[in-house]
Amino acid sequence: MPKMKTHKGAKKRFSVTGTGKVRRLKAYKSHILTKKTAKRKRNLRRAAVVSRTGEAKNIKRLLLA
Repeated sequence: MPKMKTHKGAKKRFSVTGTGKVRRLKAYKSHILTKKTAKRKRNLRRAAVVSRTGEAKNIKRLLLA
């Protein structure tokens, strides 16, 4: 049986931390930025952790193939 391949779309969107949590970037930061406040744009720069365990488990399966 051949090796499993990493899901390239998931690889570009998510990363796994050293402790095994799944990190993601926040949405709404690509365009129409003039009407958004500086505080909101600054907070969108930060990475977030995928909280729901079921989703994190699925994402890890795609990444760590």
